Amino acid sequence: MTPVPTEGERATTPAAPAGDTGRTAKRAMAGRLSWGLADQAASSLSNFVVGIYVARSLGLAAFGVFSLAWVTYGVVLSVSRGLATDPLVVRFSGVPDASWRGAVARSSGTALGVGAAIGAVCLVAGLALGGRVGPAFACLGVVLPGLLLQDAWRYSFFAAGTGRKAFVNDLVWGVALVPAMVVAARAGSVAAFVLAWGASAAVAGAYGCLQSGIRPRPAGARDWLREHRDLGYRYLVENVCTSGASQLRAYGLGAIVGVSAVGVVRGAELLLGPFMAVLMGLSLVTVAEAARVLRRAPHRLGTFCLLLGGVQAVAALLWGAALLLVPDRLGELVLGDVWSSASGLIVPAVLGVAGAGLGTGAAAGLRALAAARRSLRSQLFASTCYVVGGLGGAAAAGTTGSAWGVAAATGCGSAVWWLHLRSALRERHDNPIREVRTP
Repeated sequence: MTPVPTEGERATTPAAPAGDTGRTAKRAMAGRLSWGLADQAASSLSNFVVGIYVARSLGLAAFGVFSLAWVTYGVVLSVSRGLATDPLVVRFSGVPDASWRGAVARSSGTALGVGAAIGAVCLVAGLALGGRVGPAFACLGVVLPGLLLQDAWRYSFFAAGTGRKAFVNDLVWGVALVPAMVVAARAGSVAAFVLAWGASAAVAGAYGCLQSGIRPRPAGARDWLREHRDLGYRYLVENVCTSGASQLRAYGLGAIVGVSAVGVVRGAELLLGPFMAVLMGLSLVTVAEAARVLRRAPHRLGTFCLLLGGVQAVAALLWGAALLLVPDRLGELVLGDVWSSASGLIVPAVLGVAGAGLGTGAAAGLRALAAARRSLRSQLFASTCYVVGGLGGAAAAGTTGSAWGVAAATGCGSAVWWLHLRSALRERHDNPIREVRTP
């Protein structure tokens, strides 16, 4: 039975496609997903290269400091996505161009505002801290607006179904990274690498304005936050729980084992770079596609989410199996001194990513349903497990124990995501005229 369109959907709900129309819709979805994979490949490659280059240039301890700045950026990115771009993807995927352009102007303006506000805090905190960590955080504060604007364009293009533009934007960032990293290597400091990484993102952010023909409107941030507060603030808490858990684990691991342990864990994550990047930016493609499936063929949403999560989990396991076959000489060529410690974490890291990949399929379904209350509960549980497992394992068995604790935690979290999606789908089936938006 076709649901009644709601404010949470902002678009007419057509009947499920059939025949030629169905095949055309599938080809269109395949095309959008292909551009999503291409974009994630470009993003993964740039993140991987930056991490490898910094690890080889600075050594384990300095790489640990860079990793602390990196996970802090992840938290800020989660704030921006929850308030600015997650509501955009849920409510403005596949809408008329005029509606999309107005929403993107306010959404990207909100992302800029978040970057400026939190960037100022990071700048002041970094100057106050001093020492080895302070300059890295001060430079992170300077580049945050450009980093968040670039991410906002990616979300915007995927909401419009033009993943090709997101791919090109990431390519621009990658090209700008090359000279920036060379200059940073000559300076030889963590702060220089943070500045190079963020400045190249700002170049891509500026190019996004040319691609879209849209100028971000920071003045529209207040209206945007008010109009989407039913989703935005729940997604904010949910996203911050995700990245905040990673940050707590990194800080806790540094306190329990040492800063070098943070570099070891980051090195293991770099070996799984393609899949980590896909998980971090999953909603760029999958939430928008799940929202389209919900509008056109709602009975297929569960199957779509299961295939999505299953494919990611299997791919992560296959990648992990390949990593186990990498000879030490090649690993040392890539990661330098970080390889000897990071290679010992491949198995638990792979299992953790596979478990998280399976859970993201259910998370995409709950986002498409705008079931913000259920997704928030799931994320709170998963994040709690992550912190407890990561720090409990670190206290019991150091860096290796932390990795195994996280692997167990992601498996438990994934199970909870799927239980909540099953309940949400059952509620929708029993009451198909209910509003998609969770009050």
